[in-house]
Amino acid sequence: MAQEAAERILIRTFPVGPLQCNCSIIGDTLTGRALVVDPGGDADAILAQLNDLGLKVVAIIHTHAHLDHILAAGEMRDATGAPIYLHEEDRFLWDMVEQQCNMFGVPPVSLPDPDRYLDDDQDLGCCGGVTLHTPGHTPGSTSFWFEDANTLVAGDTLFRGSIGRTDFPGGNFERIVKSIRERLYTLDDEATVITGHGPSTRIGAEKQSNMFVKA
Repeated sequence: MAQEAAERILIRTFPVGPLQCNCSIIGDTLTGRALVVDPGGDADAILAQLNDLGLKVVAIIHTHAHLDHILAAGEMRDATGAPIYLHEEDRFLWDMVEQQCNMFGVPPVSLPDPDRYLDDDQDLGCCGGVTLHTPGHTPGSTSFWFEDANTLVAGDTLFRGSIGRTDFPGGNFERIVKSIRERLYTLDDEATVITGHGPSTRIGAEKQSNMFVKA
């Protein structure tokens, strides 16, 4: 049964937006339902990918609320009607999106309020996805675990050989280390980790060689 479920799950990840955030489409080929994770820009490109895959978005979910992960959220909601999800502890960053844009020299956008807030260990209702609250990079940073696909979407919490910065407002080094050790490193060593920027990695590889957080 698990093998059958895994074969149904389709994952496509590609960089979007001014800071090349990794946006992921995670879909169920049987039901045609999909999640869009971190639409950080280029809404037209994301919509084209969804059309190519023949998938309907049921939720737009965010690992955190830094501008490069949220810029196209409003456009995606307008185009698909899907609700926007965010952890409530990152609402202050969401509300500061225009200031964030000014800081990074990005044309400012205005975003709608999130439709719903994410809780820890929440069933995402699609593709077997579950939330893992992994604060540290930001207070509301959340990773998404898809057990059937043995895949983690880690946002900017964990990178290949590195971890997310903690020197931005709300960042906390001790919290990110705790999140990685207690929530992420307890997952399957063979699990694929889709990072917020750059190449994917595997849990086991990071436990052994990540210079910031080893097992």
